[in-house]
Amino acid sequence: MFGIVFVAGYLFGTLSQTRNAMDNRHPLQAFLFVVFGIYFVWLWTKGQTLAMKTWHITVLDRSGQPITQARALLRYLLCWLWFLPGLAATALFKLPTSESVVIVLGWVAVWAILSHFHPQQQFWHDALAGTRLVSTVPKSQQ
Repeated sequence: MFGIVFVAGYLFGTLSQTRNAMDNRHPLQAFLFVVFGIYFVWLWTKGQTLAMKTWHITVLDRSGQPITQARALLRYLLCWLWFLPGLAATALFKLPTSESVVIVLGWVAVWAILSHFHPQQQFWHDALAGTRLVSTVPKSQQ
């Protein structure tokens, strides 16, 4: 992801003639949101991102088939439930950075714990998107 952020940020900065990191901050964030979306949707429709290959995980739909672009896009948007509620709360109450970090990390922990309440112990963004993660560890490594 570092490489993608670096190249996308460099491209955005060059095309927008941004000289200061704080200039055009919100358009850069929107651009990175789109770039991340393209990255994840493209690779999830092929089955896995580079990190998922490393951990031998594949994303499939409920019937065990590769996911479509529409389902991958839905999964990408729902993945933001890990962060958006916490970020929205910190923006709404205009909290200082230290408190914002606690709120966001606390929400991430709550969202992760909520997966234990799903019948198949899936993360809720997967359950809502109709996707699931499956292990693809080769038999020789088990």
